[in-house]
Amino acid sequence: MPKQKQMRSNEKGQSLVELAISLPVILLILLATFDFGMALFSYSILRDAAQEGALYGSFNPGNKTQIENRARNILPREDDEVFSSPVNLRDKEQVSVEIKFKGKSCEGVTKGTANYVEVRVSYNYPIIMPLTGEIVGTDTIRLTGSASNVILQPPCK
Repeated sequence: MPKQKQMRSNEKGQSLVELAISLPVILLILLATFDFGMALFSYSILRDAAQEGALYGSFNPGNKTQIENRARNILPREDDEVFSSPVNLRDKEQVSVEIKFKGKSCEGVTKGTANYVEVRVSYNYPIIMPLTGEIVGTDTIRLTGSASNVILQPPCK
């Protein structure tokens, strides 16, 4: 058998071994990229929810329940039960909403500084990347989106 023909058959085996070694690494990189993108998208949703709550709180700072409802995207309509989001903001076990006020409740300004409302929305994002839980020590990442707005209308008149 000529040497040139023998080398080609060895090269086919080499390509198969290279594919077998590199394919799992490539798939892990793709999965990590997907996981990071979903975590970033989830953070964006939390940040938008916090901004919605803070905006409502800047006009109605006395109504904490309604501020939380706005942050959780709970509107007066009950017919919208379709969720297109990876984060279910309405789930009170997975998503927490904290509301803090700075300043006195009936004043727009305290000692020359504008009073404000701060809304924090937190969620434990589940990591789908295999083996990450053993490396990091947990299977979730705590994501927190926060926003603050100046109180434009004090609650007391």
